[in-house]
Amino acid sequence: MGDVLAGIHATWEFDTDSVLIRFERGIRTPKLFQSLRERRIPHAALSSVTLTPGKRGTVVLRAVPRPGADPLLEAASGQLKEGCDPYRLVLPADRGVLAEYYADELRAVLGPASDEPADRFLVAAPEAPMQFKAFDGRAGFDGERVSFRWSWTGASSAKWKAGDQTYRVSELAGIEWRSPEALDGYLRLVPRTASPVDHRAGGSLGDLHGPGAPADGTDGCGVAAAPTGHQAARADQDPAAVLFGLGYGPVHESLPFAAAVLESLRRSQPAPAAAAPVLVSAGRRDPADIAERIHHLGELHRAGLVTDAEYSAKKAQLLAEL
Repeated sequence: MGDVLAGIHATWEFDTDSVLIRFERGIRTPKLFQSLRERRIPHAALSSVTLTPGKRGTVVLRAVPRPGADPLLEAASGQLKEGCDPYRLVLPADRGVLAEYYADELRAVLGPASDEPADRFLVAAPEAPMQFKAFDGRAGFDGERVSFRWSWTGASSAKWKAGDQTYRVSELAGIEWRSPEALDGYLRLVPRTASPVDHRAGGSLGDLHGPGAPADGTDGCGVAAAPTGHQAARADQDPAAVLFGLGYGPVHESLPFAAAVLESLRRSQPAPAAAAPVLVSAGRRDPADIAERIHHLGELHRAGLVTDAEYSAKKAQLLAEL
């Protein structure tokens, strides 16, 4: 497509096979967005596209990812607040017609597998090396090994007795991330000798979480189910876990870390036997659909939302699909 749609906190650039999301670095931009900086989302990673009314005179364009396509969302497991969803683009309501046009354009390029879970990660995870300071120690990841170095003031006696920990990704069955909320949030590594986890998510935390009331994360992006006292005690005593809370392990540091480990863990697992690839011809677009899109494009041009050059280029592109 080659077009750009600027919204609040982010700009979407539409390419022929993907959407490049660039996040702003302003003071009001969620810290998670600033940490991510930019993300390229292949069309193959998307399930659907929605456009809904927002708050205070805005509209919200959202690209809905396929389950299993994005390691960041797999690690978060539904714990992100709506305002920290990296797949939402908030726009002024007067740009609603333009947003609807791009929503239709994205829907038109979704493939037949968009309704199915992805069998591998299609969106890149944040790159190692990475580190962050937890309440009871410092976590580091170099791309192959995860290390925990305990703090003199925060770590429990059980962790001090166990000593600093280093785990190769190949030794892990999964990773569990619980959004920060006081001392209840944590990041836990699940060794292969521990209880089995859902390998379809690369060992994500989905099957390990219990139900609970949501609670805000320390930097405004996390919504975590509050763990029971038994779960919190386990994380406090478990040398394969680091604790969050009180400004330690904030979402914008610990969640990208968890996503990077999860993506590396998935790559280290044996790939499932793949079916023989089937080539599907894209075929020609429905002339009625092309005519409708050209008509819609003309409305945007008359409203001054696209320039003469953009209108001519896009019209020629649509006609070429007949």
